[in-house]
Amino acid sequence: MQFVFPLFLTALAAIAIPIIIHLFYFRRFKKVYFTNVRFLQEVKDITSNRRKLRNLLVLLMRCLAIIFLVLAFAQPFIPRSQEVKQGEKAVSVFVDNSFSMSALSKDAPLLELAKQRARDIVKAYGPADRFQILTNDFEGRDQRLVGQEDALSRIEEIRTGPATRTLSKVLLRQQQCLNTGKAENKIAFLVSDFQENISDLNNFKDTLIEVNLVPMRAVRENNISIDSVWFESPVQILNQPANLLVKISNRGEEDAEEVRVALRHDGQSKPVGVLPIPARGSKLDTVSFNILHPGWHEAKLSVSDYPVQFDDDYFISFYVAERINVLCINGAQQNKYLNNAFAGARYFQLDNADVRALDYSKFANYQLIVLNEATLITSGLTQELKAFAQNGGNVLVFPAQNADLNSYNGLLQNFDAGSLGAYEPTPRQASQINTEEYVFNDVFLNKSANLRLPATQGNFKIAPNRGEYILTYRDGSAMLAKFPAGEGAFYLSAAPLDEKVNDLVRNGEIFVPLLFKTAIAGSKGRQIAYAIGKDEVLEANHQVSASGEMVYKLSAVGDEPGAAQTTTAPGGQTNQSKAEFIPEQRILGAKVLLTPGTQVEHAGWYRLTLRSDSTLAEYAFNYDRRESDLRYRSAETLAEDLPANMKVLAENAEANFTQVVDEQNQGVVLWRWCIVFALLFLALEVLFLRLWKV
Repeated sequence: MQFVFPLFLTALAAIAIPIIIHLFYFRRFKKVYFTNVRFLQEVKDITSNRRKLRNLLVLLMRCLAIIFLVLAFAQPFIPRSQEVKQGEKAVSVFVDNSFSMSALSKDAPLLELAKQRARDIVKAYGPADRFQILTNDFEGRDQRLVGQEDALSRIEEIRTGPATRTLSKVLLRQQQCLNTGKAENKIAFLVSDFQENISDLNNFKDTLIEVNLVPMRAVRENNISIDSVWFESPVQILNQPANLLVKISNRGEEDAEEVRVALRHDGQSKPVGVLPIPARGSKLDTVSFNILHPGWHEAKLSVSDYPVQFDDDYFISFYVAERINVLCINGAQQNKYLNNAFAGARYFQLDNADVRALDYSKFANYQLIVLNEATLITSGLTQELKAFAQNGGNVLVFPAQNADLNSYNGLLQNFDAGSLGAYEPTPRQASQINTEEYVFNDVFLNKSANLRLPATQGNFKIAPNRGEYILTYRDGSAMLAKFPAGEGAFYLSAAPLDEKVNDLVRNGEIFVPLLFKTAIAGSKGRQIAYAIGKDEVLEANHQVSASGEMVYKLSAVGDEPGAAQTTTAPGGQTNQSKAEFIPEQRILGAKVLLTPGTQVEHAGWYRLTLRSDSTLAEYAFNYDRRESDLRYRSAETLAEDLPANMKVLAENAEANFTQVVDEQNQGVVLWRWCIVFALLFLALEVLFLRLWKV
């Protein structure tokens, strides 16, 4: 047996106090008045013996009470096998406040149980020790050591939030704070549900810090989540149906028979279906709705689930242009077939321009640029077309029969699209169309039907080193190829568009879809949603106000225009998002790049403004779906292959965790029993004095 404060044992000298009282107080003579002396000797002998026995027992009780009271202050314990750490301690307590901690234990959310565990840990140490209380938010104020009272107050402020960290990063953060103190004993506690996707404990290599793992366990591990949402088509067209693809996952071990999906768009909600989802499975559903007005649109997909609710909603925002603008750059003269194709579609606006008189500043206003039989392509035009494609535009090239191959190959080299060989005046027939590529994937109802494919009287040989063939000749060479270019795409035809050489212009079922789909297609569509907590970079067109104002602002919006965004956190509390904030911004040419960082706290829609009367863009933010998977590591699996400085403290919810920590740090703590025995002996002393009459 050892003592935390062995100097207190000197107080055992206080045993002399009851002994002195016994010697001088109980030895005093007492007068006895009597009238008859016949029974005097007998009464004297009996009374003296009983008094001596009682006084000795009272003395014993007092001595034992003092002994155990002194031992309680000295804090005896039976040490464990490791050496007990003496002196001041620096203690870091991490409380996992991610959304998965809103799952229920037997009678309360896991976060409330975790906060109680954290309070017990702090109370298990002395007032001279220093503490850090850390959450997933990694706030600056938590990166310092505070006193016991401040630590308990900080625990009360903890709420669930969208941030999530791997445990190796948490331990590094704790290590940095513990190393700022002067205490020799550094102890870290991790109070978490230890989800499998964050439990990378083996990545932490410091063996000088004692790490204690305190696992929390939910009663149920079921959760339904909307994982991702995307459009079937990268560009949405006015007065046309839009198809949303929704991936919904069942994270539990039981089948979900009826998962109800609802859509909110343009301020109206409607149910869109009921899905059965197998255990640990996912389902892909298609949600269709009509787009009735141009401009920015806000939509929200929802499912009903309890108790983990942060991933039940998925917000998206997207822009619908009033029309698609197409620029045709002509080498010699306009192509009447190309003009007629776009003239019949009200949603498209075609502008023609001569290759020798171009205004490059207007390229950003178009979605598709068609290069129609230009003989020579200047280096300036090459660079502008490349920049146009990098920013999301599409380029469709029909070379001239007498094209300057050097200038064309310079263009292809900038797009990493191979090269053009010499023109070959040989009739050839297209034999295959790639209906899996976006341009033709939903054009034909019967893809196996025999289509009349175009033929050419001559063509250039395309020698690509990458890319995808859309139309193919019988020998397997490309008639039309596609090459990804930044956020846009580069399309190259092997034959001119002249009807004397290429009958593609008279093949409406191929030519018209080719023009329309290349106008709205791209290798990457506009991002419709972002994740909170990730280092997202938002992009918008740069504008300068009349007053020279250059400060862009993001403001939260609700389901109705002008409403502040209000969200309900998984714990049931209502959160009001910041009405307006200024993100970090950087101007890059015609674009402005915005980094909101940690300023976006709640899922919803956020509007970008430069002036209060205009909306430049809208962005949708959702909570990170990593927390949706509620698979945890059990105490047994946590204990496997742990370093020597790490151990698991797995106790039931009813356990006195302060005592658990005491015993873990010191061994079997005995001071509580000393207090119990001291009180017991004092009570016996009172009983002897009150009830033992002599």
